[in-house]
Amino acid sequence: MSLKKPQRARPVNAAAKPAKSAKSVRPAASLKNGTAHAQLPGAEGDAAYAREVLLLESQAIASVMGRANGAFSEAVQRVLDCTRAGGRVVVTGMGKPGFIAQKISATFSSTGTPSLYLHPAEALHGDLGRLAGGDLVLALSNSGETDEVVRLLPALERLGMPIIALTSDAKSRLARAAAVVLEIGPTPEACPLGLAPTTSTVALLALGDALAMTVLHRRGFSVEQFAELHPGGALGKRLMRVREVMRTGRMNPVVAWDQPLREAVAVMTRTEGRPGATSIVDRQGKLVGIFTDGDLRRLVEEGPVDFNDPIRSVMGRSPRTVGPDDLATTAADLLREGRIDQVPVVDDQHRPVGLLDVQDLLAARLLA
Repeated sequence: MSLKKPQRARPVNAAAKPAKSAKSVRPAASLKNGTAHAQLPGAEGDAAYAREVLLLESQAIASVMGRANGAFSEAVQRVLDCTRAGGRVVVTGMGKPGFIAQKISATFSSTGTPSLYLHPAEALHGDLGRLAGGDLVLALSNSGETDEVVRLLPALERLGMPIIALTSDAKSRLARAAAVVLEIGPTPEACPLGLAPTTSTVALLALGDALAMTVLHRRGFSVEQFAELHPGGALGKRLMRVREVMRTGRMNPVVAWDQPLREAVAVMTRTEGRPGATSIVDRQGKLVGIFTDGDLRRLVEEGPVDFNDPIRSVMGRSPRTVGPDDLATTAADLLREGRIDQVPVVDDQHRPVGLLDVQDLLAARLLA
């Protein structure tokens, strides 16, 4: 069975024209010999029909591109004004658009725009209490006539909640109740029955993502801010700072350069966590060297050791260092390339404020 050719989306105003890609894309309903894709045997027919579905969905997105106009800009500004005043973007929708609403809300939240998903049916049975003054409602409904969403409108009006509507029908009850209407236009479903939400939900998702990303862009949301909200993800680990994993306080061994070797060994031994190294500082407290378990083993291998010698006579000079605000991945690369197990962490005065051990990076899964 072939998919019927979708109607071209009508722009919301004369200035907004559908994207050129939308005009040039049309579903290939059948092969040259007239055999419908769905009638082809096995994988060949399946792949051909899947391409038709994807073609329709991509055309829906291309059509929505022509609808990013003044209303879209107003929606962006309303979201910015809402969140700057301490409000949240409350996203709602029923059925398949409800799942899209949950995803859009999650995208807002993960990019620094406070948001929550409100199930419209549950809202009518007490969950309206989740809303607070200053919140903004983003309501999704392809038809704009979804019963659960429409029944929610009078309550939102009583609460003084402004609505941004994402819908295909600018004359629907949802659209009439909204302060701003983002219209996706007609989107024939990529379903042989023309019923299952497919192209319509793709269009809703695309426009919702565009709204969230434009808000992110306007706010100047940084990679570092993104990482703060994703500490458990791969990006969060990549952007982790040395200060988040370094050893400080009682776990950061430091010895004065005029102290005897025995004192340095004692400090390394009794320091919590047994890091196997100590930073060496001068009278001003600035880092001048490092002494490690490996240094001690090499001394013993060379012959008799006088543990009363000052540590400055046997310490490693000009050690590699990192700063507390350096990326932990940068420190990991330094340890790997230098084939060392510890590196002092120094401040802008070159004073040791921490010690980074290879075990700390392994625990944070920054080293394999």
